[in-house]
Amino acid sequence: MTDPFGPHNLPYGVLDDECVVRVGDRALRLKALEADGLLDAGGAFQAKTLDPFMAMGRTLWSETRARIRQHIGDGKYLRALDSAPQLPFTVGDYVDFFSSEEHATNLGRLLRPGSEPLLPNWKHLPVGYHGRSGTVVVSGTAIKRPSGQLGAGVFGPSRKLDIEAELGFVVGVPSAGPVPTGAFRDHVFGAVLVNDWSARDIQAWEYQPLGPFLGKSFATSVSAWVVPLEALADTRTAAPHQDPEVLPYLREADRFAYDIRLEVSWNGTTVSRPPFRGVYWTPAQQLAHLTVNGATVRTGDLYASGTISGPMPEETGSFIERTWNGAQPVCLDDGSPRTFLEDGDTVTIAGFALRQDRVSVGFGEVVGSVAGAQ
Repeated sequence: MTDPFGPHNLPYGVLDDECVVRVGDRALRLKALEADGLLDAGGAFQAKTLDPFMAMGRTLWSETRARIRQHIGDGKYLRALDSAPQLPFTVGDYVDFFSSEEHATNLGRLLRPGSEPLLPNWKHLPVGYHGRSGTVVVSGTAIKRPSGQLGAGVFGPSRKLDIEAELGFVVGVPSAGPVPTGAFRDHVFGAVLVNDWSARDIQAWEYQPLGPFLGKSFATSVSAWVVPLEALADTRTAAPHQDPEVLPYLREADRFAYDIRLEVSWNGTTVSRPPFRGVYWTPAQQLAHLTVNGATVRTGDLYASGTISGPMPEETGSFIERTWNGAQPVCLDDGSPRTFLEDGDTVTIAGFALRQDRVSVGFGEVVGSVAGAQ
């Protein structure tokens, strides 16, 4: 079986304040390669994050990738994956979208029973909210249970702590204004796994009329390895047909999604396998909508797909859907029936993309364990 972290992938990360590329179960030291004149990234790899390199653009990204391939077997520059990976880029702004029709429909049925599950605007624009970049953390960081208002006059720790399995896109090249759908690959450096932790009871009380706030802003976890878009080129697949037709700024001459599959494990029990390929709003449309009002993006900006869910219960990307808001508990391997997260629980979201030649491109994992409330 082909290594999902082989030469066809080469995701970027940071270990011990040093930029690296993952090659199998080892890491290639980019700082040392550049210092010895084997890479020419203008000194970008002497930095402690990927920020300078991500800002340099698509031509240099591709040239550097080709040069890296020439040295992946050079033991002088390889090191073990023996330290905890760091957050590989500085998160500028964070935006989370709501792009899965199945997820939006499920939440509509749960939260607005008896009415149309999709609100009238949902198929006209990629709905999203502006999150809190300061609480984006790298995989492995403990997540403290949030407290907040749970209803009129009620305050306390969330009793409905949940996850959202998502895919995030990391901006490399800044923009000066609107980014058309066709320029997506000129600005976006790569992709990461995202777990946008959610306190459903806090969210339910606060979200009308302005949307998510404290129920979302306490923590968002991302995977430690940034898979470059070039590594995903052969995983492209047709995105779902859109009806009604979208406005001109959201139209795509080359409309595609990626064949990326996630796997959600709860205390070691696999409970869901959400498919990214079915999202209604593509990453290119999300970026176009994010900037159409004149908003700019900066190096390190992160925007996420929103919860990824398929049509089957076993394909849902949140526990509020998987357990139908607690009415249909899932049974873990230890025999315990579960609905929402308890203190001490660990959630692992793994992911891989499947190329047209059936070779997989690995994302690794985004892992988080729940600690008690402050």
